[in-house]
Amino acid sequence: MKTLVIGLGNPILGDDGVGWKVAEEVKKQLPQDAPVDVDFLSLGGISLMEHLIGYERAILIDAFALDEPTGSILVLKLSDLPNYSAFHTTSTHDTSLQTAIELGKSMGAHLPADVEIVGIATGRIYDFSEELSAPVADAVPFAAHIVLDLLRQTIRS
Repeated sequence: MKTLVIGLGNPILGDDGVGWKVAEEVKKQLPQDAPVDVDFLSLGGISLMEHLIGYERAILIDAFALDEPTGSILVLKLSDLPNYSAFHTTSTHDTSLQTAIELGKSMGAHLPADVEIVGIATGRIYDFSEELSAPVADAVPFAAHIVLDLLRQTIRS
């Protein structure tokens, strides 16, 4: 199964760069022959959807604003997230990833049916820094382990 792991966020905005850090750790630990691509992106919506074309599965890693302690990790399906752009259909600038995937599929793009999210609860996403806060940095190896476990399930299938 052709799989893509994407670390999302901005690596110079403090905790917002956690997706990149986790993806870097995953890339280091992946076997060389694993049928997995790892990418690092700072975008969303239609632009993100375009990167998913041709993959059967995607795992997205990102900072989340959660009512959980900083550094908590949440794993869920994209379909479990609210589709906020469904309430703002007048914007022509961008849309949610859910809506972008629906649009891409309606246009015939081969997009993953399975999109999983690994979110890390963060607090500092607007500080100009390449450093993560201590609780978020501590979560990186645990989140990487979760992603690698999700990948093992695919590789074994």
